[in-house]
Amino acid sequence: MRALKIVVLAKQVPDTRHVGPDAMRPDGTVNRPKLQTVFNPDDLHALELALHIKDQIPETKVTVLTMGPKRAADIIREGYYRGADYGVMISDKRFGGADTLATSYTLVKAIQKLGDFDLILGGRQAIDGDTAQVGPQCADKLKIPQITYVDQIVEIKDDEIIARRRLEKGVETVSSPMPCLMTVHGSAPACRSRHAKRVMKYKYARTSTELNSKGTEDFLIDLHKKRSYLTIPEWSVEDIGAEMEKIGLSGSPTKVKSVESIVLTAKESKQLSEDDADIEMMIQELIEKHTIG
Repeated sequence: MRALKIVVLAKQVPDTRHVGPDAMRPDGTVNRPKLQTVFNPDDLHALELALHIKDQIPETKVTVLTMGPKRAADIIREGYYRGADYGVMISDKRFGGADTLATSYTLVKAIQKLGDFDLILGGRQAIDGDTAQVGPQCADKLKIPQITYVDQIVEIKDDEIIARRRLEKGVETVSSPMPCLMTVHGSAPACRSRHAKRVMKYKYARTSTELNSKGTEDFLIDLHKKRSYLTIPEWSVEDIGAEMEKIGLSGSPTKVKSVESIVLTAKESKQLSEDDADIEMMIQELIEKHTIG
């Protein structure tokens, strides 16, 4: 089996457990600097699937590709710590406010700049949008086949991949020629933990923006001159050859009106026994309140 070139699409997303009143700007875009961030959960499953393939097929290379503000470089470092070989960050203020259409366009331009690939993996959806549109849109723009809701790679041949899809009412096993794109379901194996040796190797990995920021220590700059693998490539609009009218807010026909943090609380509680009468009473009450049925 030949070695594969795998691209993992990963996103740094707001931690939806801590959404406050200042989560949105007046123009309807997410106020990301005000929010705690995490590695998008489904994308972690996608990374694990890529690393599992790398474990099985020698010389396979995994590249993590992310788009976001400068602090999104944490996603690349996290990918390195867990086993990724390369990482590229797409970062430019002009990309800000992108919806799924503009985001997929930007990612596709970056993928085309990367060059040849066999497989693109990404999470089924991001927790800050829940649209599940970016992956399929990328496949459409690249004109390659796609498999969605993947939770297991069954078999890989020279130019074909067989995967299992997790559907609402069961599972489905499908095959696709490569190159192809797959979106990974949350039921796929959880991503492996950081590897201590890789943390030590890549803990000083930085983008050029981070290196040039005020307060960067001289030893860090010198270290990057000696170890080129620590420099995370950072691509701008010009680097990927993107058209201005197709990126950011100008390329986004979808606008977010508002975001609310809703906490459900119980007004009262009832303690039920295992008696059939109690169970029947509970079911009847739930039906009457249209909770079920």
